[in-house]
Amino acid sequence: MTPLLYALGGFCVRHRRAVVAAWVVVAVALAVLARAAGPNTSDNLTLPGSDSQDATDVLTARFPQQANGTNPVVLTAPAGRKVTDDTYNKPIAAATAAFAADPDVRAATSPLSTQGASLLSKDQQIGVIALNLRAAPSDLTTDDAHRIVALGDRLRDPGLSVAFGGYVGQKVSKPETHSSEAVGLTMAVLVLLLTFGTFVAMGLPIATALLGLVSGLSIITLISHVGDVPTVAPTLATMIGLGVGIDYALFIVTRHQEQRRAGLPTLESVARATATSGGAVVFAGTTVIVALLSLAVVGIPLVTTLGYTAAIVVLVAMAAATTLLPALLAMLGDRIDALALRGRGRHERTAPADGRPHGWERWAEGVARRPALGTVVALIILLALALPALSLYLGQQDNGALPNDTQARRAYDGMTTAFGAGSNGPLLVAVDLSAQPAKGGAQDPRLAALGRDLASAADVASVAPPSVNGDGTAAVFTVTPKSAPADRATEQLVRHLRATTLPAATKDQHMTAHVGGTTAGYVDLADEISGRLVLTIAVVVGLSFLLLVLAFRSLVIPLTAGIMNLISIGAAFGVVSAVFEKGWLIGVVGLSDTVAIVSYVPLMMFAILFGLSMDYEVFLMTHIKEAWERTHDNRQAVIDGVAHTGRVITSAALIMVSVFFAFILNGDPTVKQFGVGMGIAVAVDATVVRCLLVPSVMTLLGNANWWFPRWLDRLLPDFSIEGAEWFAERDRAAAAAAAAPEPAPVAEPASESVPTPP
Repeated sequence: MTPLLYALGGFCVRHRRAVVAAWVVVAVALAVLARAAGPNTSDNLTLPGSDSQDATDVLTARFPQQANGTNPVVLTAPAGRKVTDDTYNKPIAAATAAFAADPDVRAATSPLSTQGASLLSKDQQIGVIALNLRAAPSDLTTDDAHRIVALGDRLRDPGLSVAFGGYVGQKVSKPETHSSEAVGLTMAVLVLLLTFGTFVAMGLPIATALLGLVSGLSIITLISHVGDVPTVAPTLATMIGLGVGIDYALFIVTRHQEQRRAGLPTLESVARATATSGGAVVFAGTTVIVALLSLAVVGIPLVTTLGYTAAIVVLVAMAAATTLLPALLAMLGDRIDALALRGRGRHERTAPADGRPHGWERWAEGVARRPALGTVVALIILLALALPALSLYLGQQDNGALPNDTQARRAYDGMTTAFGAGSNGPLLVAVDLSAQPAKGGAQDPRLAALGRDLASAADVASVAPPSVNGDGTAAVFTVTPKSAPADRATEQLVRHLRATTLPAATKDQHMTAHVGGTTAGYVDLADEISGRLVLTIAVVVGLSFLLLVLAFRSLVIPLTAGIMNLISIGAAFGVVSAVFEKGWLIGVVGLSDTVAIVSYVPLMMFAILFGLSMDYEVFLMTHIKEAWERTHDNRQAVIDGVAHTGRVITSAALIMVSVFFAFILNGDPTVKQFGVGMGIAVAVDATVVRCLLVPSVMTLLGNANWWFPRWLDRLLPDFSIEGAEWFAERDRAAAAAAAAPEPAPVAEPASESVPTPP
């Protein structure tokens, strides 16, 4: 990889203006196209083979008007008033007609109509306009949702409070990420200023990361118009893209500055930094991408999409670091040291002249003197943090966890007040009657008996009369639980209906029944993820192990790296469980009460964090292996590696932790869980694991770290990412050629001619 990246770096140096111009043009073009198209994310949940998907398939085929459910427009009258008062009759009728005329609305039912009796609260202070949309959640764009919401503005004039629920409300209730991005970037700027000491050098990683992030997010926006992209995907991509984009550029700029201080010419230094640290960046980025794409083995479209959209921003960040950044470095030349901080000289980070260990070298020597103690201390810290993960419960969240000022949350609270918490997540029991169509429609005795059985189940608040399609081949019941969608009692109800109520009611009745709806879908999602979690972990760990074996020609280093990564990720899971499930320091993250851990969060965290932890593993081990190749002294190689990379790794980690923690400011509890979990994991991995556990364990293992069977060495391709040996050989050859005396010219005899080859 070294000669290829060296050639790439040289090309970007020679054609620096063209490379920068190409990046700017492509980024601007993508941004313009994405802005013109607009975002089109959705939380459409498809789970092939699940009971909820079977229910959706029945409804889609035989009840297309029921397949998407309804979207409530919750109307709340002022205290002491009723929505049925004469003052509100005309505005409600006009709004209902306007909704019905919208191209995306199939039907709109007024609470004041004869069909809308069930849409009024007992005290009639709250009413609901039920919208049945033609567009599925994946087809309704954000602009369409805002247009529908705007139709309800006329209801506010007479004094009604209006809030939209369902997927219309979710589309317009996405919390903004601008404040999180601003805080994360501010912290990154401060860390980079302290790391490099100049404003110009600080700006390079920021500029590279932002241009790459804009390009990556624009690609995701365009993809959302040809496939289902979850609502949380762009936010998750922003978190990862900012973090890795800045970190990857930091590694390369740091190597470039070190080489310049060692006397290497600036342009040559750029090419070499691209080949050496750039090699570690490409390898680490590839590991992250492999881990994210491995989520496809779960077989859940939602999880697969989250994986490949995050992988896109990592790929773009990697490309920007190895092409755009070298071009910018070449354009700046020695001006990279301009605008230095006061008191931060150009050579202020050179080695001290007293010959004694300083800073990270002193720390590394201390760890190497007591490796057993370091191992025990690190494991105690990690296991203590991981302990709460033993009670980790995979569930779902509902709109009751969103900020109070969002449309979806206000609609949730109104529905809860008027009809109970379960009205926010009704279950749809789809009945397939194709084997023996219903006689008399809803009066069919089988349906009447099934309705009674459903109503008698524990935690059921009400069961609406069944709707039967025209040919009597399908029916649907709307079952309203007593408990909220995110409560465990609702999950238990879904399981009870599937395991007991429905099998008993449909036995020998020539019909089958399935429990569907969004709430049931998320119960199935948790089951699917729990059942395939071990397979996903095995695939990610196995592929990462193979990549590390290729990179470092060792079996022990990849094995210990995988085990340490699993322990550090377990610590992150433990912290997430402690904060969000047990409520420890819940107020610090901006929530007033505990919330369930969304089922896909731990799975996504595992793939992301396993890949990101490899960034620091690769960067550290690259320098340790360079020292090992020079000295063949394992203890000294570990000390040199930690001393050389400690400051850079902790600086890079501080940037990524700042970016992740900044997203705790986001109002979406799911985003908060990602922010806390990934921030803690990176902090623990870069400090406890990389700077304490890894050097301790490697010192204890000694030369066994580098054990590699000869037969395997012959079998595998020679793949190197550090590049030091390649450059050493190249420099030696160049020096030998320069030192050799030029041979005297030899005259050719006149009588001889040069033979012509056949």
